[in-house]
Amino acid sequence: MQSHTYISISQKNLSLKPLLRSPRSPAALRRHHLLLSSHYLRWLIPFLLFWALLTISQLRLPLPISCSPHLNLHLHHVSLSLRARRGPPPSAEFWKWAHSDSPRVVPCLHSSEPRRRPPVVSSGKYMVVVVSGGLNQQRNQIIDAVVVARILEAVLVLPVFQVNQVWGDESEFGDIFDVEHFKKTLKDEVVVVSSLPATHLRARRVKAPPMPFNAEEEWIRGNYSTKLGRETILVLRAFDSRLAKNLSVDLQKLRCKVAFEALRFKPWIKAMADKFIERMEEEGQPFMALHLRLEKDVWVRTGCHSGLGLQADLIIQEERSSKPQLLTSRTKLTPQQRYLAGLCPLNAHEISRLLRGLGAPKNVRIYWAGGEPFGGEKALEPLKTQYPSLFNKWDLAQPGELDGIRNKPSIMAALDYIVCLKSDVFLASHGGNMARSLQGHRTFIGSGKQIKPKKKLLVQLFQINKTLTETEIGNKIKKTHMHRESMDLSVMEAQTKRDVIAFPVPYCMCSKGGNRY
Repeated sequence: MQSHTYISISQKNLSLKPLLRSPRSPAALRRHHLLLSSHYLRWLIPFLLFWALLTISQLRLPLPISCSPHLNLHLHHVSLSLRARRGPPPSAEFWKWAHSDSPRVVPCLHSSEPRRRPPVVSSGKYMVVVVSGGLNQQRNQIIDAVVVARILEAVLVLPVFQVNQVWGDESEFGDIFDVEHFKKTLKDEVVVVSSLPATHLRARRVKAPPMPFNAEEEWIRGNYSTKLGRETILVLRAFDSRLAKNLSVDLQKLRCKVAFEALRFKPWIKAMADKFIERMEEEGQPFMALHLRLEKDVWVRTGCHSGLGLQADLIIQEERSSKPQLLTSRTKLTPQQRYLAGLCPLNAHEISRLLRGLGAPKNVRIYWAGGEPFGGEKALEPLKTQYPSLFNKWDLAQPGELDGIRNKPSIMAALDYIVCLKSDVFLASHGGNMARSLQGHRTFIGSGKQIKPKKKLLVQLFQINKTLTETEIGNKIKKTHMHRESMDLSVMEAQTKRDVIAFPVPYCMCSKGGNRY
């Protein structure tokens, strides 16, 4: 984009004396004035008018090559500031919708009951948890570990990260999250220590019995309380998504507190993500974020075809046949049946059509989060052709900026998470832990619109119904996805049995007039 500078015109008073001669008689003087009126005013009035306009406006001229780089940088920041104040283009229906009013709810995590004192370190009741999986799986397990520690009134040792067999990431809790902030935020709920004290280094490790799905508070107390003691340490593992979603109100609030306040990424990770956000917001423009689930393992696990052709389908089928344990749900459905049921991730072509139907302008800036797509650049081509301003962290990073974390997928995922969290619009091509966490987190902080694709409907529009024009398809997409759902608290109360991490209302958020719980 061409840089510009501004030139101001001096406002010194113009003198006409040098232009006038002293006439020798009144008659001559009158003739002289007439000459001035007829001759000079023909150019004087337009000149004065032009000069007046310049004094109340600015003339934009190309920036000279020799202009100082400091001035160029200053003008760039001025431009960013002006664009930021200006907001989204008023003529763009898509951005009008994206910035329309948000639900009138605010975070409210205060306890509904007299707060119990957290356990003291001297109690000798220590709990160690081992978490596994990708970053967002680990976050879910950490959240539930804090809740279990609260139920048992145990001291929680900082969670241990199991090395992931798929990604080989050896990052620890302290490499990703702000440890001191985590401890400080939870100090009134659960005591968290970085390691076991010397008195417990030789204590007997008691492996907890496997937690069943939908485990309630009573089950936790009945099966784990007796394992805690001065001579024993409770070790908890393999409990991802097993704790009941519908716990007591205070424990639901604690879940939100851990997820949205205590689990803060390391300052340097946030600083790097903020740089990417600034680059996406070039000249104050809004941007949207996509979480693309196009990796090879996603197609294998979902039992779906990628849409990249027969050869690609055969590769996925062969991988799936060699690892049948990866396909864990609805194993009897064919890829076509899964697709028609709306169970498959949207590919780049389908996302492009969805965005076009929603009215996303062709110049919209899009950040896409996710791993290497199966099929490489070819997999992204339909989306990039329609929306050329498509970037990921590698596109935005300066040379060498990501070299030190190239083999740290958890930190890479953290960067994606932060950028998606702060985007004006967020869309996930498929469900999953990251999409659920971002849905709840964005609701909690009041961060822009979220688009949840109605995939079964989209399949019908794109593949089954061949009689509709593109305009008619677009109208149906808008009607389905862009209507404003009621965000009244009374309506949201029906969501009390849903996962509070994805749906923080009503337990963790309340109307601005006060909380009902």
